[in-house]
Amino acid sequence: MTPRAGMLIAAGALVAGTVTVLPAAPADAGEPTPRPLAPLAWTDCATQAYPRLQCATLKVPLNHDDPAGRKITLALTRVPHTAGTSQGPLLVNPGGPGGSGRGMAGYVAASLPPKVAAEYDVIGFDPRGVGKSEPALDCKPGHFAPVRADSVPSGAAAERAAVERAQSFAQACGRKYADVLPYIDTVSTARDLDAIRHALGAPKINYLGYSYGTYLGSVYARLYPDRVRRMALDSVVNPHGVWYEDNIAQDYAFDTRHKDFMAWVARQNAVYKLGSDPAAVEAAWYRMRDALRATPAGGKVGPGELEDTYLPGGYYNGYWPKLASAFAAYVNDADPKPLTEAYERYGEADAAADNGYSVYTSVQCRDAGWPRDWNIWRKDSWEVHAKAPFSTWNNAWYNAPCAFWPVDSLTPPDVTNDQLPPVLILQATDDAATPYEGGVALHRLMRGSSLVVEEGGGNHGVTLGGNDCLDGHLAAYLATGKVPRGEDGAEVDAFCAALPEPEPEPVTAAAPATTTPEKSGRRAGAVRAEPAGVALHGLLGHVR
Repeated sequence: MTPRAGMLIAAGALVAGTVTVLPAAPADAGEPTPRPLAPLAWTDCATQAYPRLQCATLKVPLNHDDPAGRKITLALTRVPHTAGTSQGPLLVNPGGPGGSGRGMAGYVAASLPPKVAAEYDVIGFDPRGVGKSEPALDCKPGHFAPVRADSVPSGAAAERAAVERAQSFAQACGRKYADVLPYIDTVSTARDLDAIRHALGAPKINYLGYSYGTYLGSVYARLYPDRVRRMALDSVVNPHGVWYEDNIAQDYAFDTRHKDFMAWVARQNAVYKLGSDPAAVEAAWYRMRDALRATPAGGKVGPGELEDTYLPGGYYNGYWPKLASAFAAYVNDADPKPLTEAYERYGEADAAADNGYSVYTSVQCRDAGWPRDWNIWRKDSWEVHAKAPFSTWNNAWYNAPCAFWPVDSLTPPDVTNDQLPPVLILQATDDAATPYEGGVALHRLMRGSSLVVEEGGGNHGVTLGGNDCLDGHLAAYLATGKVPRGEDGAEVDAFCAALPEPEPEPVTAAAPATTTPEKSGRRAGAVRAEPAGVALHGLLGHVR
């Protein structure tokens, strides 16, 4: 969240006729009284990496306002506490929307200090519509099969074809899931969180959310402030821009981050031999993009697929060495194989990615109003593209089904909150997926929260990824509930230095991906033996 601060669209441009589903005050009084639930039936689903992992399922109402109506199933995982005294459940979410969270329980339990992890039942879950939860959405399998048309329209006919493709996806979702789409949204998912809490028999939850998971946590906290014990929010969605404006802010931020990558490649000219001038390196990258339009690498990497391949580098700089090696092999040696293999590792969509995208669009298109007039999208996209060409049109097409979504949009809730215990907010200054302004905005909206900033950091998802300073703040908070406090009037309560930049790798023929964490869409099988950053970002995925 995927999914973005350049607010080019005035409120009046958004689709009219939206409805508000969240009252201005906390909703506890209006919630149906939960029925007593049988204890969750946890079964062993251990893996080599996570030998204590357990699995369960939970049936929840499709429509929480009709608790006796149709039920859907949520898939859960757990690493149970081992300490004599438990601090309760710690629910974890990797973001998206559309990200599978079942793999997060094992990773978080293994990554926290053992004494802290021992005090929690760490709970992962696939949100409604996702992964092993039922029904799992897949509106149009193979929607991202290569080679797609160039994301930057070459003329009216190309643009019209892309618009029709987006409209076709929205129509396919409507045909297959007409009865489900009205209930695939953030508020419904937040109410699922409370159903999980109830099924666990816990009066309150602890929560760790990344990316979109920060927005989900904020909405839960607005609905149920008295049921929040501790809440840590890492890489924060700007609640003022849900979702059209946030996507535009991402366009600018990802372009800046791509330039950071180009500058890094230039500093490593002795290895990659692409030039020592960042502007010249960037020009070479765009020449590569142009060449792929005529002759896709390996018959599968055209301009759009190239953007899909390099976008993960905007999330995590640990991918830069392999991406730079593929770039250099193509430009300097006319060898397309490493580029093709990089696409297969980082950019190619599999069935899990198809599912994730179906849920992503379902949630974002339902959550908030989007322009229904394509002329608005066109004007904004060309204006942004002129300044930030790296992924603006790619991102526009990714979200374009929302212009034609078959279900009316809701009004995003106001997540202002003065009823919570201290919330810990963690944010990198140069995060592209959720720009820094989002962390500051939520900090101001949540009274008593604490903002910890990774100064100079450009990765998305900063805790449990190898930064000892940030991890220390998270561990101390989960252990004691205490948060750092800055001096009076200070906007930031604590700073952490960013991790060092990655070291370059020699340019060699790439080997096929042999582990799943880096593969887009494959989040549940991350191997803890991977470096912390690689394993974490494999779980978080690269959903916009």
